[in-house]
Amino acid sequence: MSATRIPAVTQSGEPVILLKEGRSQTKGRDAMENNIEAARLLCGMVSTSLGPHGMDKLIVEPFYDGSRIHVTNDGAFMLKKMLIQHPAARILVEVSKTTDNEVGDGTTSAVVLAGALLEKADELLQRGLHPLIIVEGFREAAKKAGEILNQIAERIDPHDRAALENAARTSLRSKIVSQNSAKIASMVVDAAFAVAVEQEDGTFRVDVKNIKVEKRKGGSVVNTELVHGILLDQRVAYPGMPKRVEKAKIALVNMPFQLEETEINSFMTISEPSQIPQFLDQQNNALSCHVGNSGRSKDVGIRCPEYCKGHWGEDGQPLE
Repeated sequence: MSATRIPAVTQSGEPVILLKEGRSQTKGRDAMENNIEAARLLCGMVSTSLGPHGMDKLIVEPFYDGSRIHVTNDGAFMLKKMLIQHPAARILVEVSKTTDNEVGDGTTSAVVLAGALLEKADELLQRGLHPLIIVEGFREAAKKAGEILNQIAERIDPHDRAALENAARTSLRSKIVSQNSAKIASMVVDAAFAVAVEQEDGTFRVDVKNIKVEKRKGGSVVNTELVHGILLDQRVAYPGMPKRVEKAKIALVNMPFQLEETEINSFMTISEPSQIPQFLDQQNNALSCHVGNSGRSKDVGIRCPEYCKGHWGEDGQPLE
């Protein structure tokens, strides 16, 4: 017995497309108008937050343990937290992400500019122009805009600190920290020069990945400071550890200071209370040998408190 395939087409030869419940399909001019309208609505949401007088947005982000509330006027952050499903609107989200990754600023302006171009494209479509002609016109306009920007651009001296701080303050005018933009801009320039590498042509190359930003709750913007060096997010593991060490030697250890657990489950029976300290001392001795065999631990100043080595000196200080 053989099965006969029946093509899913109508009597006129058009294919039959099955869609999920609640889905619809649009083609041609209707699809273009739908895409333009979705992009226009998204641009309208972020355009009101553009500029120094832009409004902040309250975003409620659903989370597994409730919801989180964000107050921001950063276009890239808003688009990142929005649950956008429309394909055309998601393209604008990718435009914002690309601008943020490549430039670091101007995310809202990029989205608003893209929305304005789509509005002009809609007007040209209504006049009967083909989409390919409109796209080609946009490409020619982009080339011309690049030429004009190169003509009006002013080349500044990399050592001109005032010009660099002015550029940093300009990007901070529309942020929440605009009132303290002078202090933040100065720290930004100092951080950039700290990691800048001068090239053969006299320019500087700054790798932003070499600048780390640590955020802490509490305080205000005026408590922000620039640390020249390495900042590690590590809490104090033991109350007796020193809070500050002057002229300390730092050991870079690529092995953990802990005893490895065996793959076989084992049990130990203690019959007398006096055997408990002996068992703990045996563990501490094994860990002390592990620390001592890792290198010249005393020369580099590794401090091992009670939870690490298990022994305190006769003077009441942890052994080194």
